[in-house]
Amino acid sequence: MRGLTSVPRAAARPESEAERTMTFAALARAPDRRRTEAWLLALVVLIADFGYAYTGLSMTGRLPGGMTGFAVSMLFVALVPHLVLRRYAPRADPLILPLATLLTGIGLVLLHRLDVTYAQTPRLKIAEAASGQLVWTVIGVASCIVILLVLRDHRILQRYIYLTMAVALVLLMAPAFFGADMYGAKRWILLGPLSLQPGEFVKIMISVFFAGYLTVNRDALALAGRRVLGVQLPPGRQLAPIFTIWVISLLVLVFERDLGTSLIFFGVFVIMLYMATERTSWVLCGLAMAVVGATVVGSTEPHVKGRIMAWLHPMDIFLPEGKRPPGLISDQAAQALFSFGSGGISGSGLGQGHPELIGFAGNSDFILTTVGEELGLAGVMVVLMLYVLLAQRGMRVGLTARDPFGKLLAVGLSGALLLQVFVVAGGVTGLIPLTGKALPFLAKGGSSLVANWVMVALLLRISDHAQRRREPV
Repeated sequence: MRGLTSVPRAAARPESEAERTMTFAALARAPDRRRTEAWLLALVVLIADFGYAYTGLSMTGRLPGGMTGFAVSMLFVALVPHLVLRRYAPRADPLILPLATLLTGIGLVLLHRLDVTYAQTPRLKIAEAASGQLVWTVIGVASCIVILLVLRDHRILQRYIYLTMAVALVLLMAPAFFGADMYGAKRWILLGPLSLQPGEFVKIMISVFFAGYLTVNRDALALAGRRVLGVQLPPGRQLAPIFTIWVISLLVLVFERDLGTSLIFFGVFVIMLYMATERTSWVLCGLAMAVVGATVVGSTEPHVKGRIMAWLHPMDIFLPEGKRPPGLISDQAAQALFSFGSGGISGSGLGQGHPELIGFAGNSDFILTTVGEELGLAGVMVVLMLYVLLAQRGMRVGLTARDPFGKLLAVGLSGALLLQVFVVAGGVTGLIPLTGKALPFLAKGGSSLVANWVMVALLLRISDHAQRRREPV
């Protein structure tokens, strides 16, 4: 049995003295994990409160009016889930919650900073975002707590993988038929005054389905077929799953013009497939199919083609209108490059930049440009390293989990997080075309925030289970 999901299937037997000693030692170390987490959370709350206060002093010369409410909210966001973990998941990883809380706090500080500038620039007609994001933060943390209380064993999810995938496909396709066309893409469903991005929850659902599907079918998918150009390809009949996922991702790209969701959907499957089978040929097949699909859709779909033109020729927007490449209508990509360039190594200082030049996208997928302009390359690297560290802890949870489903689910969730950060940061910095996805935890968006906190809850639950005493398979 191969791959990340391979586990020795030994018959149930009484624990040896050594195993019993290790179990008691793990139980003895459990309080240390929560003590470490408590100190880290206290530091996170101080950093967030200091950033919020510093922003107000820098931009207006006085403390922000909602300083007390912000401090109390950050204390709630940090303290309540920590107390729940102490009672219901004492062996969970001690870094996941502080990292997620720190990223959320940085996002709230940045949104508050942007609100001040947008209020001083009424021509942009951009509504305040920080207060609404704070409400969604509380909802997201509450969702995390509910999952920790209700879901005592993540393996229960394996019983409902086909139902989960059916719901995921409905949510994935819903914007194409019932969604609103906003900013050129159909990724939102309007529910009265609220808007929902189903794609943010779909990435969790497809991770659950793929983990369950690959746990059952990993042996068949690990078979080797013909060798072509020195690469051992999978058998033809086993290509059906990846071909089906490829077709679905293309349909999302064509009908919803949502490049980001399509990339994440297909990328998560390829990552989990490689982890389950250890076959490099699956990665090569996935990359080849992604390139073919992106080329075909990019040359035929006007919205996607426009994003590619903005990626290839960002500065041509400043040419006379008749000399611009066809489909190039936005200067946001060019302004983002100017923001990063003006920030230098250490930045202009929090509150001293000009995010109003980017417009409404400054508090969504372009919020990273504010970090680059005001905190410089150093600030961007810190933010990206926080994401990498959070994903690394998730991958570590996958490596230490004893059940194949938990291994693949942790890897899938961590891979989805990394892919979303990559497509957003890569698009803003000009590495790849823009996708319009929200930067996890930082950018404005209630759906994204709640979905990411649900992901945190699942990783915490898997990590707690991974540290418990070994159970018979």
